Amino acid sequence: MTDPIRLAKRVAELRACSRREAEQIITGGWVRVDGVVIEEPQFRVANQHIEIDPQANPSQTEPVTLLLHKPPGYFTNQDSSGQPATQLLGPDTLWAEDASGIRPLKMHFAQLTACVPLDTSGSGLVVYTQDWRIARKLTEAAATVEHEVVVEVAGELAANGLKRLNQGISFNGRTPPAIKVSWQNETRLRVALKGAQPGQITHLCEAVGLRVLSLKRIRVGSVPLGKLPPGQWRYLRGDERF
Repeated sequence: MTDPIRLAKRVAELRACSRREAEQIITGGWVRVDGVVIEEPQFRVANQHIEIDPQANPSQTEPVTLLLHKPPGYFTNQDSSGQPATQLLGPDTLWAEDASGIRPLKMHFAQLTACVPLDTSGSGLVVYTQDWRIARKLTEAAATVEHEVVVEVAGELAANGLKRLNQGISFNGRTPPAIKVSWQNETRLRVALKGAQPGQITHLCEAVGLRVLSLKRIRVGSVPLGKLPPGQWRYLRGDERF
């Protein structure tokens, strides 16, 4: 028997690479210990059989973006009641029809930024990313990204209410840079709004005499919610852009 050592050290010896590269290979899911994939560089090994996938490439540990269909009652920031939406992110809730071709790894659920917060009572598309470029696009350039939301409402629309909505109503001292509102049916509005903020659509509806019963975001930029089921998520594909 030999004294246990960190898996990263053993992989570095076997691969003749730096400790950093060894850690990237492990967290990338390229290493098996006695036939089991281990993703923790600190995992300790002694005489176990170590296999390193011949295709292992440290540079392939690219940041990912996760698209979640958030159900009502989950919050997407740290200052709200309810349950954190991040608890829905894990291998078990990956949509079976995900077409990205990406293998789920533990590292994909760390250091995620929630880019487009959604009201706790609302449902629909929420974006979590490790990619600073996407985070920057959806936060610093939020005013250029259109959100499409379906809103179930009750009450009686004020005179010229639809016109007022389409002209833009101030919220938190700001008037929407672009907004399009139309009826889908007698009780449901479709709202396409740039620079959307949590609570904004509820405020807009109340300003024209309507009470929001539910809201569901079905698109962020050019990325739709599609058939993604509630409580499940998928990876952003390489050909998709916000």
